[in-house]
Amino acid sequence: MSSTFANSKYAIVGAGLIGRLLAVALAKRGAQVTLFEKGGPEALDSAARVAAAMLAPLAESAITEDNVVRMGIHSLPRWQQIINELAKPVFFQQDGTLILWHRQDASDAERFVTHLERNSRNNRLLVAPQKLDSHALQNIEPSVAERFSQGLFLPNEGQLDNRQLLEALLVELTLMKVDCRWHQAIEPEKLRQDHKEYDWVLDCRGLGAKANWQSLKDARDLRGVRGEVIRLHAPEVKLRRPTRLIHPRYPIYIAPKEDDVYVVGATEIESEDMSPMSVRSAMELLSAVYTVHSGFAEARILEMATQCRPTLKDNLPEITINKKSDSPHLMMINGLYRHGYMISPAIMDCALEILSTGNSNTALELGLSIHSGAAPKETQGKDAKVVSCV
Repeated sequence: MSSTFANSKYAIVGAGLIGRLLAVALAKRGAQVTLFEKGGPEALDSAARVAAAMLAPLAESAITEDNVVRMGIHSLPRWQQIINELAKPVFFQQDGTLILWHRQDASDAERFVTHLERNSRNNRLLVAPQKLDSHALQNIEPSVAERFSQGLFLPNEGQLDNRQLLEALLVELTLMKVDCRWHQAIEPEKLRQDHKEYDWVLDCRGLGAKANWQSLKDARDLRGVRGEVIRLHAPEVKLRRPTRLIHPRYPIYIAPKEDDVYVVGATEIESEDMSPMSVRSAMELLSAVYTVHSGFAEARILEMATQCRPTLKDNLPEITINKKSDSPHLMMINGLYRHGYMISPAIMDCALEILSTGNSNTALELGLSIHSGAAPKETQGKDAKVVSCV
């Protein structure tokens, strides 16, 4: 694949998770890459910075489509490969997911367990969930065994440290001599018009590309879904793996990172409000996390953060291609929703295949939507040539 990309020129707009992954991957394959980002290298305004970065296809199968689950399964071993190739270490673990519930929520838990068991039977790549009694729970996660007498264990699921990863990818961009244009906002269509030297322009801006997606001929609207997380420093808590609490109002997740840091979240609000976290959300998250482990009572709040995840109307990711004979081709990648870290290696692999060969067998196998979409309305005309890529 390297020879395919050697001496090719790519412009990537947006230096969030998928933008950085593709910039590094293309540069390592011999391509010349220019990365444009309206913000700075710290990714302070990126949805990728405000995330728990859990890699949990079976757990997520309860609320998402089968193709997203397949992308998550594909991505788990790829994350290990990607991280192993980085110069700067990134925290990564694959010790499974723990599901807990209080006695009064047993009926909700039973429905959840039945759902996951059915999904694992229908997908042979998923490892069946394991029911835990008090003894098994004591062995797997002793720090919560006093408060819970049963649970569910999902083997092989994992997580990584999202902020360490963004920093490590930044180091890699420097090592690979990627031309990074920080604090430079630019429209992909303007790049196509003014810079004919590029072979491809890749739009990886997430919610920043909203106007462009709304201008597509078939109006595949892009929206933001607000998420809120709290980062805690809790030395008295020793959770070994991501833990989810089944609850009728706020089913929280707790993702343990290095140095006794925990990322706690649950909220998913149909809103593009970027304002600080509400008192209600903070109280619900903190109250729920305390019911999991009393040690959180003495935790220190490091950060309360909010961000909006880029989401298409079907809550599924998509790649849209527009090819023109007289300007760089355009690839638009978006709609990763709440599954950005879980599926981004799969999205990256599909994009690289398209850039290399014009189609992607991986996308067909995983069920990733690839559209040979028309250009945004303001750029359509007799010169616009839409080429099918699958």
